[in-house]
Formats: sequence, C-alpha cells, structure tokens
Amino acid sequence: MMLVIPGVLESRMLAHVRELVSGAAWIDGNATSGHQSALAKKNHQLPEDSDAAREAGNIVLDALSASPLFIAGALPLKVFPPLFNRYSVGDRFDTHVDNAIRIQRGSDFRIRADLSATLFLSDPADYDGGELVVQDALGTHGVKLAAGDMLLYPASSLHHVTTITRGERLCSFFWIQSMVRDDGARQTLFDLDSAVQAVAAERGQDDPAIIKLTGVYHNLLRRWAEA
Repeated sequence: MMLVIPGVLESRMLAHVRELVSGAAWIDGNATSGHQSALAKKNHQLPEDSDAAREAGNIVLDALSASPLFIAGALPLKVFPPLFNRYSVGDRFDTHVDNAIRIQRGSDFRIRADLSATLFLSDPADYDGGELVVQDALGTHGVKLAAGDMLLYPASSLHHVTTITRGERLCSFFWIQSMVRDDGARQTLFDLDSAVQAVAAERGQDDPAIIKLTGVYHNLLRRWAEA
C-alpha cells in the first residue's frame, strides 16, 4: 500500500525542522547504508546521534502521533527515530530495497522494516529532479510532494530518487514496524476503517450497522496483530 499523508508538519513545525537541519553539519549519506545501497547512493545526511537530528526527529514523531491517517495506514508498533537527508545538484539514489532490519546505533533498539516513510521538507518548486520513484504491482509511481507531506510505502518495494538538476531537496526518512506484518492485511484494515468512518459520518456512530462493522474491524485486527 502506498499512502500520501498530507500536512504531517504544519507550517511552524516545518519551519522549525528546516531551521534545525539546515544549520547542522552533514555527513556522507552512506553512513547508514547497507552494501547494496552504498553502491547506489550519493547524498548527505545528518548524523543520527546529532542534537539537530534528535530534536527535529522528536518534532516529527510528535506530529505522527497526532495524525489519524498515519495511525490508520501504518498501525505502528515501533517507529525508527527519523533521519534526515539532503540531495544537492548531481545527487541521486539508484534503485534499491531497504534493509529488512534497522538497528539504532549505540543501542539495542531494532525494528523489522515493514514500511518506509519519506517526509518532504523542501517546496517542490525549489528543486528539479529528486522524485521518489516507487515500483509496485501496479507499476512505477513518481512522487514529489509538498513540503510537510509524507509518503508511506512498503519497505520491500524497489525505489529510487532521481538526480537533482537544480536546487536542494531536504527530507526526513524512517521506517515503521507495523502491528500487522502483511501488507495486504493492512490494506484491508485501512479500507474497512475508511469505509466505516465515511458511513458513520452520514449515519452516526451509534448506528447498529456501524457498531457491528467496527467490531468486525477490531476482530480482524485482533486476529492479525502481533502486538
């Protein structure tokens, strides 16, 4: 499932995050790469243990916890502390698959990467190129979102970032371990939840059919969740 989550960061939060990361010291983006990614990747990122990355990452995590669409789509069990990357002219990230297990440096925190997330921090008018291109069963999708918007997609997907030809692209990126491992099951739960909410808006939460369908949702979640 690919899901666009608009407005994860509202304007003041976005400005604060951009201020934090823009003034920080950047390192080679391959600091967190696996062997395959290191051959394909040319960009820069903030050290994950830097003060700027931690403060900006906490802002992102707070915003995610307040996003009903993110909760419904990801059904998150664990979220890897957000990282931040910068693509300048000539930078790119060729086709790759994200590592299945992500381990936070200097700790025993680790997650199974079920979902990948890219939160766009730059206005798309500020750079050319830099599209996130994700391949799935329905084809190839090029994504370039407004600043503050986020794309959620299966971590198992082949994806790449096209070469920057003008300007600079700032993003936050991270991974989610879902309570529901199977992507198809997550999609079913998300579709059911969305449909229930839409009908409830018309008929009211106390409608007997809505109550029954809500029970179906939670019983399926109970069956599939690993938490």
